[in-house]
Amino acid sequence: MPVVEEYARVHVLTDADAPDGGDGPTVPVVLRYDPGGDPRAVRIALPGRGPGARVREFVFARELLERGLRGPAGTGEVRVWPCGRVQTVVEFHSAHGCSVVQFDAKALIRFLDRTYAVAAQPVAR
Repeated sequence: MPVVEEYARVHVLTDADAPDGGDGPTVPVVLRYDPGGDPRAVRIALPGRGPGARVREFVFARELLERGLRGPAGTGEVRVWPCGRVQTVVEFHSAHGCSVVQFDAKALIRFLDRTYAVAAQPVAR
């Protein structure tokens, strides 16, 4: 089955993660779904902080992302909640601190739709 990747830009809401210069008020992120790995999980890769920093990737339940579009969801490393009618906030916790970003909900819905379409495809034998 094919891997789904969706590229999006997010607004950074945490001061420590705010872009310094070039990118303006948004940063690029990659949403990824690999049904050949864990078909229940999605990945979001955030750019690292500062020059030369590594990309930070968070893996969590696809269902958490979907629930977070409708209401607050999550209690651990990743929390998701709607922000108004067209935005969704995702909060990532790690040993290095907390990052909070705001997505256009349409980007997350488009990504989830693509993941469910791929997951529904029959396995080639």
